[in-house]
Amino acid sequence: MKFIPRSQSLFPIALMVTLLGLTFWLQRATEIKENFSDSKIRHDPDYYAEKFSVRRFASTGGLQSTLVAKKMVHYPDDETTVVTEPRMSFFKGPRPTYLSAKEGLVGPDAREVALVGNVRGMRAATATDPEIVFTTSHLTVFPDDEVVRTTAAVTITQGASVVRGVGLEADNKTQVYQLLSQVNSTIEKKHR
Repeated sequence: MKFIPRSQSLFPIALMVTLLGLTFWLQRATEIKENFSDSKIRHDPDYYAEKFSVRRFASTGGLQSTLVAKKMVHYPDDETTVVTEPRMSFFKGPRPTYLSAKEGLVGPDAREVALVGNVRGMRAATATDPEIVFTTSHLTVFPDDEVVRTTAAVTITQGASVVRGVGLEADNKTQVYQLLSQVNSTIEKKHR
């Protein structure tokens, strides 16, 4: 007896071989390679720290500024760092300046820090002048230059004096605050 294959009997075998090949290909295509990392594609943190603190020193060795936060989380995809409840301090000059907020976003090279939510700045009092306090909703800090900027509404108080405006540029080195628009104020008269 001679076996003669018919096309009808070859079809199921060909279909099974094709399905087996597709299954094998699909398994290989969906396997994650050991060397492949999609962390640059996703916005997932690669590390974090709690009770985070950074100190910067001047070339003379004196403490120039600090950044302290409740928590710090770093994201490798855009090289940003989110800090929770940041507190920044600048010690140059006769009056230290302190900044705080609900959250901060530190840029890739730490040359820019965006403070967001209940931003408060305070410049220490002197023997003759009370402390200066300003509040706003968001603020961009340039730590190297000791300059801050915002386009939001700002309230500045010093003793009983109150100044309100929209937009602020402040330079800690020169100790000059400049409100950019819609400024109104109530200034306390100094007693001699």
